[in-house]
Amino acid sequence: MSDERPPFSPVIALLTVSALWDARLGAALKSVGLTTRKYALLAHIGAEPGISFSELARRSQITVQTAHTAVRALADDGMVTDAMAHAGSASHLRVTPKGRRALDEAVALLGSLDATFTASLPTLVGALQGLHERPDGESDGASFS
Repeated sequence: MSDERPPFSPVIALLTVSALWDARLGAALKSVGLTTRKYALLAHIGAEPGISFSELARRSQITVQTAHTAVRALADDGMVTDAMAHAGSASHLRVTPKGRRALDEAVALLGSLDATFTASLPTLVGALQGLHERPDGESDGASFS
């Protein structure tokens, strides 16, 4: 077996850094009764009260069925309500006061993590700027092959 290290992979490096910070965010969110996915869904609902399950799923890049399941869990936790929750009607999702408190706490926790991340890895922060809007790095519609 060779003692040589494999060549540097930016993809593996990014995944390693991502896993570390995802775990830190998950631990922080757990303290307010959220997971990363629940936080994202709650934030979408909070930003656009009345959002449909279809739009929520599209923005979260999950299936509509998964969105229903996750929102049901948020509703069971008292963080979301659906004013039109009956068969055959369009949904009208809203964040409850309990959900707003959890969301506000989560935003503060994320802000603290962001500050730590920025202080620890300022060059990476600069490189990541704007990538959430175009995570594949495309800027002109061209795709990687």
